[in-house]
Amino acid sequence: MIIHDRFTLKEKILYSLSFAFIAVTMLSLHYHKHLIVFLIPVLIFTAWTAFHHLDKLLLTCSFLTPLSVNFGDIGLGVGISLPGEALMFGIMLVLLFNLLTGASIDKRLLYHPVTLVIGLQLVWMVITTVTSTMLIVSLKSTIARITFVLVYYILAAHLFSKIENIRKFLWLYIISLSLVIGYALNGWVVGGMTKNAAHSSMSPFYSDHTVYAAVISLLIFPLITFITDKEYQSVWRTISFLILLWLVIGLLTSYSRAAWVSAVAGILFSVVFFLRIRTWLVWVVALSVVGFVIFSWTDIIVKLESNTEDSSSDYREHIQSISNISTDASNVERINRWLCAIRMFNEKKVVGFGPGTYQFQYAPFQHFDERTIISTNFGEVGSSHSEYLGPLSEEGLPGMLLVIAIIITVVVNASRFIIRTANKQARRLAIGLLIGLSTYWVHGLMNYFLDTDNASVLYWSFIAALTALEINQDKSSQTISSSEKES
Repeated sequence: MIIHDRFTLKEKILYSLSFAFIAVTMLSLHYHKHLIVFLIPVLIFTAWTAFHHLDKLLLTCSFLTPLSVNFGDIGLGVGISLPGEALMFGIMLVLLFNLLTGASIDKRLLYHPVTLVIGLQLVWMVITTVTSTMLIVSLKSTIARITFVLVYYILAAHLFSKIENIRKFLWLYIISLSLVIGYALNGWVVGGMTKNAAHSSMSPFYSDHTVYAAVISLLIFPLITFITDKEYQSVWRTISFLILLWLVIGLLTSYSRAAWVSAVAGILFSVVFFLRIRTWLVWVVALSVVGFVIFSWTDIIVKLESNTEDSSSDYREHIQSISNISTDASNVERINRWLCAIRMFNEKKVVGFGPGTYQFQYAPFQHFDERTIISTNFGEVGSSHSEYLGPLSEEGLPGMLLVIAIIITVVVNASRFIIRTANKQARRLAIGLLIGLSTYWVHGLMNYFLDTDNASVLYWSFIAALTALEINQDKSSQTISSSEKES
């Protein structure tokens, strides 16, 4: 054995840090009994991973997101989901550091139509933050959105330059979500297998049964592509099928009517793709439906108001209550929130009240005869219940139009890719991702989730994956990760 009489610089640093950690730990335990000091090695390892393997840290974040616990207020009115959002924020800081020190974004991604529209939305959010009625609230909301886009769109798009990384990302989230479904099912059974028990059985991992169900709907259709992929080993296709059944059970026991509707919409969109129905025919049918609704609006409302079936633990009654807008408190309250959003828009048509302000500003816009037993004046669960009317009230007409513009741009570009690509695996995966997103867009007519990490992580990463599939038919783009840059 050779004994070195001198330590290398790396060895000196390593031993110094080790002794320092031991000393700090002993002192902390002796004087303060703080066990939190044992998190220091975890933080050091995470920081090292961030600078050397940012891609692996992003994949880790995918797994941790469903298992993260939300803390409503950690100070200054800021809520955070741990460890998911904390890790995401750290990834963003490293990403910005890499960009400032020489890393670059693939120009094909930077100038892609989807990226440009998302960029316009972020710019408009900044503008409406400046004009906001609640500057601090809007600032927090805008920073959160920018963080999600940087990490789960920009960085994720570079990670997704390889199809297998898209699969890894999805599988990590699905596996983690499957654990939560098991936890939620146990809580549902213990609670008597009732609707009320289903509403909170997924807590503390998901704040609400509707976002829990929306996430399940998002993942069902990409998972189907794994089952139908003949290049997958049969054992993995079987596992995918079993997990699909598990997700369906989770969806059914969530008692989220909006998620059920969005899943049915996803099935209809699947028929369009797999039967290869012409695009012009889809538009004709869609416009015909819209026209029918407009011209038959009065008759439709009369019919809906005649339904008095309230939501229930009985599945038949629960499904029938979907169209009850006369006595079902949840449905009537949703309409109340929509009307408030429209009235807020009428007061500030161009810039709105500011990002994130709806829940604090909508109360005065309620009419007494539209309030329900679950109405509130204090911003609790104060969502606008719409991915479209929420931005309309907070960011004015341009805010809502930019949301719609992102949807149209994603659909157009993804559809073109699906039609022209010769890569069957990529086409199948793109169809699954796009149909998954369609369930979210339909669900967005009834709920608003982009302010939650559980939904935002999947929403932006799905769009990133579709964009990456399109632009990486040529040579792989240069990565943002400093380690990959060096290799």
